[in-house]
Amino acid sequence: MASDAELAPERTSPLSTVVGAFVSLFEQILPDPYLLAVILTLLTALLALIFAPHHSTIQILTAWYDGIFKILEFAFQMILILVTGYALANAKPIRRVLESIASIATTPRQAVVTTFLVSAIACWLNWGFGLIVAALMAREIAKRVRVDFGWLVAAAYSGFLIWASGLSSSIALAQATPGSELNIVYRLTGTSIPLSQSIFAPFNLVPVAVLLILIPLIYSMMQPPQSASVFADAERLKVEDRPPTPAPSARTLASMVENAWILNLVLAAAGIAYVAITWSTTGFSLDIKSVIFIFLILGLLLHWRPIAYVAAVNNAARVTGPLMLQYPLYGGIMGMMTGTGLAAVIAQAFIAFSSAATLPFFSYLASVIISLFVPSGGGHWAVQGPFVVPAAIHLHASQAASSMGVAMGEEVANMIQPFWALPIIAIAGISIRRVMGFTVISFFTSLMVYGIALLLLIPREG
Repeated sequence: MASDAELAPERTSPLSTVVGAFVSLFEQILPDPYLLAVILTLLTALLALIFAPHHSTIQILTAWYDGIFKILEFAFQMILILVTGYALANAKPIRRVLESIASIATTPRQAVVTTFLVSAIACWLNWGFGLIVAALMAREIAKRVRVDFGWLVAAAYSGFLIWASGLSSSIALAQATPGSELNIVYRLTGTSIPLSQSIFAPFNLVPVAVLLILIPLIYSMMQPPQSASVFADAERLKVEDRPPTPAPSARTLASMVENAWILNLVLAAAGIAYVAITWSTTGFSLDIKSVIFIFLILGLLLHWRPIAYVAAVNNAARVTGPLMLQYPLYGGIMGMMTGTGLAAVIAQAFIAFSSAATLPFFSYLASVIISLFVPSGGGHWAVQGPFVVPAAIHLHASQAASSMGVAMGEEVANMIQPFWALPIIAIAGISIRRVMGFTVISFFTSLMVYGIALLLLIPREG
């Protein structure tokens, strides 16, 4: 006979019930992310046709075509960040660290909290590195703890909530780099925004700290009941992550060159020398190029042998493939948003009733909406920045807070825009539909936290 405990219904929190409803909804209505990009393309064209000032068919088509190819350089930079981050995260020393951290978690709640915190810290350091670390951490923990995999991967992806507030923030780095094509502040004002006024400002650091505490608490409260949980196949994960046994090969000149660690060391030494010389003359600074370069150097050192690093980069192909397929579509969407003036309509609608104190907040809200169509930090800034910066000049608002408001809106919107979840989904091996049912809670939480910070903590005059 079954015990009373076995017969008793599972107790679930109200938040868990709400999340279960969202999971069920997303599993029924969310299409493949590529098809979502196609739908957004059609929707953007329709909105441009109705609301944009330049709305003729030829103008829309031309803007779409131009956008597809204008994004390619930036897209390649973003993919390089992801590839170098992937290669670094898969180096044996980094994997050993991840395995040691994963062994700390012994319960489902500990698993989720640990995964989120590791992901968040890694994403703050570098978004590409963080995405890969998040996925690998979720896999490592799922091998050890029986936990709903969608809930766990959602916690991993939620660490991405603070990437644009961190060291690889496309918008912050661009505004700190005088020669950057995306430094709209410098182009219009002749000055750049140092990281001390953007990433390291209180209006940015405080909400990041709050989310590092609040998200784990909320995720702990929305643990799915056992009856509704979908668990990872731990044995499958172990088999997939088992390092391949190298096949015996003759000691040829080719194999000697492939394993010549001195080549990696020479490249890394040259890279370190360049960074040291540059920083000694210009001071410490980080931009998109230097972030890619630094992670390339570290990856070469930690993989040690050239052929090992080549293998790690080759493995990134299955992660970046979906991004390369979708980037041209989002480039076309960006082209239509800017070329037809639709982005200006959205941005100016919020700016029209802004003041010096509220411009960062309303730029943030506009950013959340625009990010659903343009889910790329730098590309997004190219769309919204030309309207935010002049408004900040006119209203005497903080340029740093206004630009970071755009960055914050982008990272918040990612929780309901699956574009950047693709690398995690590909590595973890799970459906995007189940994950988004959980991350919608991350969206509402972060929407409130960043919004309050931009209203209460910004400097009053820039």
